[in-house]
Amino acid sequence: MDQELVIMNDMKRLGFSEYESKAYLALLKEYPLNGYTLAKNSAIPRSRIYEVLKNLLNKQLVLEEEEGKNRFYYPVDPGILIKRLKSDFDGIFESISSYAEEVFEEKKKDDRLVVIKGRTNIIDFLKLLIKGAEKRIALSIWDEEIRELKDELNKAIKNGVMLRGIYFGENNAFEELVPHRRIKRYMAEKKERYISIIIDGTHTISGIASRGENSKVTWTREEGFIEISEDYIAHDLLVNLYSASLNEEQYRDFEEFVDNVHNHFFGYSSEELGMYKRLK
Repeated sequence: MDQELVIMNDMKRLGFSEYESKAYLALLKEYPLNGYTLAKNSAIPRSRIYEVLKNLLNKQLVLEEEEGKNRFYYPVDPGILIKRLKSDFDGIFESISSYAEEVFEEKKKDDRLVVIKGRTNIIDFLKLLIKGAEKRIALSIWDEEIRELKDELNKAIKNGVMLRGIYFGENNAFEELVPHRRIKRYMAEKKERYISIIIDGTHTISGIASRGENSKVTWTREEGFIEISEDYIAHDLLVNLYSASLNEEQYRDFEEFVDNVHNHFFGYSSEELGMYKRLK
C-alpha cells in the first residue's frame, strides 16, 4: 500500500476526514498555497476546499495568512501537531479511565466464567492480556503456545513485568521459566497440552490449547479460580526446583517417592507402570 495512503488512513482513525487529511498532506509537500491551488494539488473539489480549510483551521492543523485580497495557508509543524494530539488523547484516555474505574464496580466481584473457543481466538486474547500486563505474568505453558506469545512476553519483560512459571518443552527461550523435569514421561502421560496463565493476579485463563480450532479455555476474574491457578503453578515450581537441587542419590529417592504417590493416586495398572518407568 502507498505510504501516503497508509498515513491518510491513520489520520482518519484519529478523527480527520478524508479531505482534511488530503489537504494537510498536500500542504506538507508545498506551502504556502491559496485555496484554488490547494484544491488542485490535493484533488479536493473546489466547491469543498474552503469548508475543509475552515475545519482544519478550527482543528489547528493549518495556519492562515492574508496578503491583500489573497489568503494563503501553511501546515502546522508536524512535531507540534503530534505533541498536541498526544496531549489531547492522553487527556481523553485519562478522563475515560477515571470515569470507568469509578462506575465499573463489577470488577471487584466479577465471578463470570467465559469460555473462549478456537486456538486462534485463544492466542489472540492472550496476546491482548499480555500487552496490558503491568506487574506480573505467571504461566504453565507448552512450547507450541509460547512460541506464538514470545514477542508479547519479551515486550512485557522489557517494560518491567515479572515473568514466572513452568515451561513444557525442550527449547526454553525464557530464563525466567523453569523447564519441567522428565518431559518425555510427562508428554506420554498427557494427551493434551494444557495452559494456565495469570495476568497481574486479576485475570486467569486455563484450559486445553492442543485441539486446533476445537480448543477451549476458561477466562475469569473470580478470585477463587485465580488463587487455584496460582497454587497449581507454584506447586509445580516447588517440585521442579526442589528436585533440581538434589544430588543424584537424593534425586533418585525423591522421584521414586513421587512415583509412588502419583501411581497410587491414579491407580495405574502394572503394564502402565512399566511403560512409565521406561520413560524416566
